[in-house]
Amino acid sequence: MILRENESREEYVMSVARAMMTAARTAPKGCGVDNLEIAALGLSRIARLARKMREVGERDGKAFFLRDADNVEHAQAVVLIGTRHAVRGLNCALCGYPTCREKRDGAPSVPCVFDVTDLGIAVGSAVSVAAECRVDNRILYSAGVAARELGFLDDCPIVYAVPLSVSGKNIFFDRAGKCSAK
Repeated sequence: MILRENESREEYVMSVARAMMTAARTAPKGCGVDNLEIAALGLSRIARLARKMREVGERDGKAFFLRDADNVEHAQAVVLIGTRHAVRGLNCALCGYPTCREKRDGAPSVPCVFDVTDLGIAVGSAVSVAAECRVDNRILYSAGVAARELGFLDDCPIVYAVPLSVSGKNIFFDRAGKCSAK
């Protein structure tokens, strides 16, 4: 039997995506509260995500969404990690409100800093798995916005996307364009 890399690439990348989702889930959470939603998109959903990214980029005048859509379109999988908003009851005031109750009642769309921190730790844990497995990746806010608009993660106002690629050259390295609204 001969197993050629290009014949097993998609299966391998999806197995890495599964491991990334596990790493995100088991990452430490503030007060032990888990508000994360995690999913992986295979090839059948990637084209839809890239189309939505282009739509959002054109609609909002954000050229970097168009650049990032090209990267996503060439990925073999995309891991999505998002957070729901909730309060911990710590009254830490790090969100700008003196108490969790005041934040919840007055500004429910303002995220709890612990949710955002937990999201960052989970994303870091996930991409470390991809790096250990030698799968190229990049954390994209732009693809997260599009995934949120498509409703890929339930009730998550903040979503990051991590496209994955295995190719002879890292598609996320030499990218044209800058991160600007133009």
